[in-house]
Order: sequence, then C-alpha cells, then structure tokens
Amino acid sequence: MVQSGNKVEGSENYLLIGEYEHSIDAKGRIIMPAKLRTDMGEKFIVTKGLDGCLFAFSQNEWLNFETKLKTLPLSDKNARNFVRFFLSGATECEIDKQGRFLIPNNLRVAANLEKEAVIIGVGTRLEIWDKQTWQNCDENISADEIAENMTMLGI
Repeated sequence: MVQSGNKVEGSENYLLIGEYEHSIDAKGRIIMPAKLRTDMGEKFIVTKGLDGCLFAFSQNEWLNFETKLKTLPLSDKNARNFVRFFLSGATECEIDKQGRFLIPNNLRVAANLEKEAVIIGVGTRLEIWDKQTWQNCDENISADEIAENMTMLGI
C-alpha cells in the first residue's frame, strides 16, 4: 500500500500523524489542524484517553473501537471499568466554519486542558494533550528503551 497524504491507498484507513500546537479559547474551542480535518471528518468522537490526554476518533475508527468494547465480558470487573472509562466521557464533536471544535468542560478537566494544547496523530486516533503534560511525557520517552522492547512488541 502507498500512502498518499494521510490516506493509505487501497484502504479505507487513514494514518493520523504529526504534532500540532494550538490554543484553547475561552469557550473551550480548539482548531483542528487542517492536515487532519479530512481524515477525521466533520464529526468525530472525543473521549477520555490514557496517560492524561484525550483520544479523538473518526466516526469509522470509533465504530471499530466500540465494536471491540462490545466483545468484552460483562462478568469481568476490569472490562466493565474499561468500557465505562471510555464511553462515559465520549462525545460527538463537530468542526465549525473556522475549523474549530468544542471540547466539553468535563473532558477539558479530565485532561487538564486550559490554554495551550498539543494534538498528536498516533495512527488511528488523535491524542489531545495539555502542552506541558505532553512535553513532560515526550521527554520521558526513551528511544533506547523503545528499541529494547521492539522485539517483545513484535516489531
């Protein structure tokens, strides 16, 4: 498969990549980077993420994720908590004419988003980080440690 822009040719999948810094306005709106707008669509889902960020999924990727959540056993407490965590905060967002979308207050609080944010593409989803939290996380990512774990991850 050949990648054209962010779309992988011969596939319905997009590869969301890059790092973009934006300010959050007083109403809680942030600009969706122009390079990601087509891939995410006019409407997409934002929910609580892991490591202190928010996850954003295109509608197709959200359906894939939701399908996986539905397969988790109701009898397993960890599985129930996992589903609750992601679905309870999920909300549909829509890009306005200025290319912005509103992050609801409960999600801004969950990710400690106040003024400066970073949106990063991580393949099938976006992550939305408080700028300082992302910088701290990024500084603690060790290329040597990743290299040592690549075999364990099957890469």
